[in-house]
Amino acid sequence: MEVRQSDFGNGTNLFSMVNDNGVRLDVSDFGARIVNLVVPTDTGERNIVLGFESSEDYTTQDSYIGATIGRVAGRINSGRFKLDGKTYQVQTNTEAGHTLHGGAPSFEGKIWQSQIIRTEDEVSVMFTLTSPDGENGFPGNLTTSVTYSLNNQNEWTLVYQAQTDQTTLYNPTNHVYFNLTGDVETPIDGHELTVMADQFAVLNSDGTVTGEKRDVSGTSFDFRTAKSLKDCFELANGAQKDLFSGIDHPFFLSHEKGADVILQSPDGKVSVEVETDQETIVIFTANFGQDKMDMRGKTLGHHGGITFETQAAPGAIEFEDFGEIVLRPDQVYHAKTIYRLKF
Repeated sequence: MEVRQSDFGNGTNLFSMVNDNGVRLDVSDFGARIVNLVVPTDTGERNIVLGFESSEDYTTQDSYIGATIGRVAGRINSGRFKLDGKTYQVQTNTEAGHTLHGGAPSFEGKIWQSQIIRTEDEVSVMFTLTSPDGENGFPGNLTTSVTYSLNNQNEWTLVYQAQTDQTTLYNPTNHVYFNLTGDVETPIDGHELTVMADQFAVLNSDGTVTGEKRDVSGTSFDFRTAKSLKDCFELANGAQKDLFSGIDHPFFLSHEKGADVILQSPDGKVSVEVETDQETIVIFTANFGQDKMDMRGKTLGHHGGITFETQAAPGAIEFEDFGEIVLRPDQVYHAKTIYRLKF
């Protein structure tokens, strides 16, 4: 197993972790993000995540792709919340006047400190960042780290830790997009998806949660048995799906034995199993419509990828049963997600 470091442009670095089976995980200190995830197949190497070729491409096209998201992933309604009786107004950055992914710029636009870690069992890169008190309106000096690890069991592991000196909100995630075909121009419609979730969060048209947890039974979002994403996209009784031309929803995981989520490529040669200690996974099917992006010499379009954003549910500061995202000075935040690769 090895780790290589190279230039990623504009003072940023790319770290390439390679295991003994030929899996390569490329991550950057720009946004503490995943850039490439390459697996060997009988027809050659396949890059199964979306990403750009330099840090500048993220700045000019989409800074969220593959990035660590924070302080708070998802939307905060009107950018307003209460902590211990005090009302806070944080930066809003959507047309509807909400806070998305902690305001802009946030974690995705920072150059993080980096440290390479090698053990007998795995190689890792740990990124650390201090978000100062008042940044984008959030209270407290927040020190956070995210560690990317790769082992010879073909597992990519993400571990988050954080501490604060004032009570604040913290709900990070990773905005990786998977496309197991290895071709960004091929939509994910042919992928098979399994999600062990009995409920999902209902959304308003502006992407905020209503507070309702809805049973997946009888909806286009019932993935408890594997089905193709095409079946979801084309199912007639899918009002929530139609609202966003795809999925952009939190799913409340049942945490039954085994993987929480399984994604399989159309040819059956590659799959990803997701296992997390978080209660929710936000799934977004790259509902870009007519918007296009240049990526690796090709054009990324509608439904070109799918995210598995493990976190507490957006809206947790409003609705008690959506999770806990308040972090206090006497606490250490810790979260872990494993992406298990099979090929």
